Amino acid sequence: MVTLSGLSSSSSTFLFPPRTTLRHLYSPPRGPALHLKKPLSVRSLQSPELDPSLPAEVHTFWKWLRDEGVVSAKTPARPGLVPEGLGLIAQRDIPRNEVVLEIPKRLWINPDAVSGSEIGNVCSGLKPWIAVALFLLREKSRDESLWRLYLDILPEETNSTIFWWSRSEEELSELQGTQLLSTTLGVKEYVENEFKKLEEEVILPNKQLFPSPITMDDFFWAFGILRSRAFSRLRGQNLVLIPLVDFINHSPKVATEDHAWEVKGAAGLFSWDYLFSLRSPLSIKAGEQVFIQYDINKSNAELALDYGFIDPLEDRNAFTLTLEISESDPFFADKLDIAESNGWGETAYFDIFLDRPLPPAMLQYLRLVALGGTDAFLLETIFRSSIWSHLELPVSRANEELICRVVQEACKSALAGYSTTIEEDDKLKGEKLDTRLEIAVGIRQGEKKVLQQIDGIFKERELELDQLEYYQERRLKDLGLCGELEEIIFWEPK
Repeated sequence: MVTLSGLSSSSSTFLFPPRTTLRHLYSPPRGPALHLKKPLSVRSLQSPELDPSLPAEVHTFWKWLRDEGVVSAKTPARPGLVPEGLGLIAQRDIPRNEVVLEIPKRLWINPDAVSGSEIGNVCSGLKPWIAVALFLLREKSRDESLWRLYLDILPEETNSTIFWWSRSEEELSELQGTQLLSTTLGVKEYVENEFKKLEEEVILPNKQLFPSPITMDDFFWAFGILRSRAFSRLRGQNLVLIPLVDFINHSPKVATEDHAWEVKGAAGLFSWDYLFSLRSPLSIKAGEQVFIQYDINKSNAELALDYGFIDPLEDRNAFTLTLEISESDPFFADKLDIAESNGWGETAYFDIFLDRPLPPAMLQYLRLVALGGTDAFLLETIFRSSIWSHLELPVSRANEELICRVVQEACKSALAGYSTTIEEDDKLKGEKLDTRLEIAVGIRQGEKKVLQQIDGIFKERELELDQLEYYQERRLKDLGLCGELEEIIFWEPK
């Protein structure tokens, strides 16, 4: 964490911490490709509808779906081997927005499935993702589980950074200085604490429901699977695993999340069921892979944490600026009241993306945090309803100069925390790298580029301080006391 001290006489602080907030800890829209640990080739289990080179577990899984009436020879997309591992391959030309797969609710793994199971009662007070994670682990240990053949094809780990410490600390050391490292460690601590609580309050007191041991590593596996593969933000469904649909991979070519999937009702012969309907957002030729957009708003660090890959698009690179109103600030109560009245709080997070403008309200919050000295009159109650609009523009030269100086110092300090330079990372990118090292290089290079961008913005602004118009000048103009050449107008008594 880089603390920017000396911001103002009121002792407010800026913070540039590596991203540790868990605000989006559980909001996965879906997950990455499957990567089977050990391919088998049992010819008797192979489906004639699938590529014979696919692992036997995938053939068996497909047969289960066919027996359940979910897929057939006419299904537009089927599992196939792709650069990502496994994906969905079009069996014919598929027009844009055509339905590719439909999976009935009875095969979903979600909080409703947990509630209707033997462990439903003991999971009723748990967070949804924890309940589903525990259900997933219990079903994985049961040979008679409805989802047995689906669970058999789930990977033991992904390239998400939450799995990196399972191999060696050296992998995590490649993230030195990055916000992603701090976030990953924060998530690790969070999951560990949740497991300890779960073990004490649910698992151990109900051993008859959990005859097979559940370890911390097991719980991390379930967490990683849900974070990478689950869909959310569905109609009435905030967290759900959809067998087969989760083979779908991400592509930056898909520029929108609109209409890729939906939940709809369907009438069966004897009952009503919900269907998860997956559509292709692009026109696809036979033999090509079907893709979707996982989340158009996520940064590369979030993609690496959730799914274990980064996007080649440069504007996915981001750095989170954290601003805080210090409790030691003599104007703390006034500033906090102003911040809260305008939708903010004691701490504010601003995600800054490469080649994009600074986030709205960031400069306003910066000016509020830095406000002090002769500018403190703006904190008086009389200005309370209008101060936020005043902060849209420079308050005073001293206030603006302080912001520029401290932000630049923070960028310099943050850049010094990385073990490599952008040039060294560029050189590494030209080499053939392990997937995880490639992610690490991309993340730290991207963060450094954004820091340089932030530094450049405020350096340029510092050079323009003499040309900026400040509050007092604007006020004099409003009162008609300042001429066109900005000279103060005096009236002599007659």
